[in-house]
Amino acid sequence: MSIVRIGLLSQVATAHFVSHLHIMVLAALFPVLPAFLGVSYVELGVALSLFNIVTALVQAPMGYAVDHYGARRLLIAAVALGSLSFLLIALFPNYTCLLIAMVLAGLANAVYHPADYALLSQAINPAHIGKAFSVHTFAGFLGAAVAPVLLLTIATASHPGLAFVAAALVGVVALGVLLLPGSGLAEVSHVRRVATPSDSNGGQRAVLLSPMILSLTLLFVVLNLSTSAIEKFSLAALMQGQGVALTWANAALTAFLFASAFGVLAGGALADRTRRHGLVAALAFALAGVLILIVANAELGDMALLITLGSAGFLTGLIAPSRDMLVRAASPKGAEGKTFGIVSTGFNIGGTLGPVGFGWLLDRGHPDAIFWASAAFMGLTVALTLMQSWYLERSNPSTAPLVALK
Repeated sequence: MSIVRIGLLSQVATAHFVSHLHIMVLAALFPVLPAFLGVSYVELGVALSLFNIVTALVQAPMGYAVDHYGARRLLIAAVALGSLSFLLIALFPNYTCLLIAMVLAGLANAVYHPADYALLSQAINPAHIGKAFSVHTFAGFLGAAVAPVLLLTIATASHPGLAFVAAALVGVVALGVLLLPGSGLAEVSHVRRVATPSDSNGGQRAVLLSPMILSLTLLFVVLNLSTSAIEKFSLAALMQGQGVALTWANAALTAFLFASAFGVLAGGALADRTRRHGLVAALAFALAGVLILIVANAELGDMALLITLGSAGFLTGLIAPSRDMLVRAASPKGAEGKTFGIVSTGFNIGGTLGPVGFGWLLDRGHPDAIFWASAAFMGLTVALTLMQSWYLERSNPSTAPLVALK
């Protein structure tokens, strides 16, 4: 891989790091936001849902924009807009401003997946694309893992407003990395695609409604619901339902997130060593679901809780590289931004439905139900993965094991 391509991968991974850190800002600060903003958990859930609704509505159009106008300029604009949104909350700490900021952050978030994957698919040698996807996904998971440690520490040690400032500053630093002259991203020149019959309204509708794209979108929905319950609500659930101290609850969530990131790297290595990707992914999520049920039912000690959630996080990370390879395999040539934009709306559909429901469970005094819900959605993920593998095997027996989740 050339130095320019390594530079481009580093820059795209940096942007993905920021995107996941920004996604986790509200979740990381959940324990302190009700008092800081004078709101309930349901109202915070509505803010998170608004973020996801906006992203879901504009992500597919952003995919089209990426393919038409170029990923580089849109990615730079997204990092800048996302950083601005969290700075606004720090400057105007009220619920109205929070909702406005979530709209802006949702617009920014809609750009990342189509722009990132379009840049990688177009610029990285196909022989290295799997490793590139693994590095990219690892960076995103790492950003999510850093968020609770960084932001909640700042909020509890000083003031919640400064935590929002810190989230904005991380984006500003990343913006400087993206704008480095002579870097890999600076060398990318967008080539406008030649119109093809698939670019017509009928062709676009066929891509959107194809069984493969719809099944992948549904997979992204249940994946989001299964993991976001832990990522965004386990802090409050552990403290409220099991009396876990904030320090240990935050440590357990951090273990889940960091282990998920390293699970991504392990998943990339595992994908090169096995042909039964669907079976491996289903088994990993089934085991993760069992561990989450243990958290829901057993009053674990602090260290046992950290180990159990960390192990569950590692297992959920295993699926990510194969997931991305499957979407790339389903992407028409030159339409990677469009396809990833469509499929990634599944994350935002899940992100829209989950927060209000999970917040309602907390407000109604059912914190352990957060973990029950996560385990249930993991079970649905397992069922969907196995059904998808079965369908692919029947459709194309000679290649099904290779593409089941890769």
